[in-house]
Amino acid sequence: MNVIEVENLHKRYPNHVAVHDVSFEVSEGEIFGILGPNGAGKTTTVECVSGLRVPDGGTIRVAGIDPHRERDGLRRVLGAQLQSSALPEKIRVWEALDLYASFYPDPADWQELLERVGLGAKRDTMFGKLSGGQRQRLSVALALVGKPRIAVLDELTTGLDPQARRDTWELVEQVRDSGVTIVLVTHFMEEAERLCDRIALIDAGRVAATDSPAGLVARVGGEQRLRFRPSGPVSDAVLLALPEVTDVSRSGRQMVVTGNGNLAHVVTLALAGQQVIPADLRIEQATLDDAFLALTGRKLV
Repeated sequence: MNVIEVENLHKRYPNHVAVHDVSFEVSEGEIFGILGPNGAGKTTTVECVSGLRVPDGGTIRVAGIDPHRERDGLRRVLGAQLQSSALPEKIRVWEALDLYASFYPDPADWQELLERVGLGAKRDTMFGKLSGGQRQRLSVALALVGKPRIAVLDELTTGLDPQARRDTWELVEQVRDSGVTIVLVTHFMEEAERLCDRIALIDAGRVAATDSPAGLVARVGGEQRLRFRPSGPVSDAVLLALPEVTDVSRSGRQMVVTGNGNLAHVVTLALAGQQVIPADLRIEQATLDDAFLALTGRKLV
């Protein structure tokens, strides 16, 4: 069952077109990622879905609701953590949750929600004293206090250190496991691969492709790359003669061998035949970055 349906969405600003003919569907219970570089139109898209911007064309339905025309109905089914949202520095954590809970006729128990997002010990802390990760946890709690069916999380982990980012990922997974459908906007490939069931790749206001992370990577093909430092001289021709090898390149003392099939096995055997040891051997598979490059012609930066 689809809980979000976006068809031929357009949004223009005076100097540019931010979103051009964007279409996608989000199924109930999934984490749906919107992945793309900064300025691609991701935030504008979800702001239209969240009823915060009026589209110039196309249709949007969120649980059957038109976000622009039925704002009260939308508020009952969708909660959002926005990229640029902030609270007064001196408001305390419990005060923010109590205030937001007052906006809804049947809110969640915000004291239980506080514990659920791991901020029970920070109940009386002022917003200005929270760490970046704690602020994001509070943002998630505020998005959930209305007991929504759908949560929109926009660039949730931007600016967080690696540990805080992973802690936030675990929280997102817990929210999904509780039955909430999540739309996750991000430009982090690792985040999208870890969390998302499906992803829409957006570039320059257009959807380049929609698929599971594995499905997008599969479009690149099954190529692998081996990186290593050979312990002695080895001719490119020796490796290029192997059926599994499609390319050999060098960068300083490092060799990069590209190919498919059982690449690591055949290359290491060929090197052993030349009495060469592949030091610092690394095996690299195709990534979402490779898929984005293949589908758009440029890297995800």
